[in-house]
Amino acid sequence: MDTVDRETRSRMMSRIRGRDTKPEMVVRRLAHRMGYRFRLHRRDLPGRPDLVFPGRRKVIFVHGCYWHRHPGCRFAYSPKSNVDFWSEKFASNVTRDAAVIAQLQTDGWHSLVIWECESTDAEKLAARLLTHLGAPQ
Repeated sequence: MDTVDRETRSRMMSRIRGRDTKPEMVVRRLAHRMGYRFRLHRRDLPGRPDLVFPGRRKVIFVHGCYWHRHPGCRFAYSPKSNVDFWSEKFASNVTRDAAVIAQLQTDGWHSLVIWECESTDAEKLAARLLTHLGAPQ
């Protein structure tokens, strides 16, 4: 059972941002410090990737574990109220994410998904960026 009324919950949920989130900012700052240069949220690419490296034809999505259903993550819990709505919403998010990555791959782009919970370990994150992007130019 929800602890607040529908209007309050709706107002709270509407304030959740889709870009410039804390995990995204962590990834952006680290990538920049490592010497990578990138573009943000390119509208001409499917899914508007968070970071785009045009010369390398690589993109990075920084996904929230809750919204994008990180498998096995403790942050990907399910709400106890309005269960049908949320299960449908989460399933459509996962389906959309897979379709976006498949379309990018078809278009010749290589994608990397960094989960919110992975953004806390800077060393592992730096290693993943280096593996995905190669050496900075």
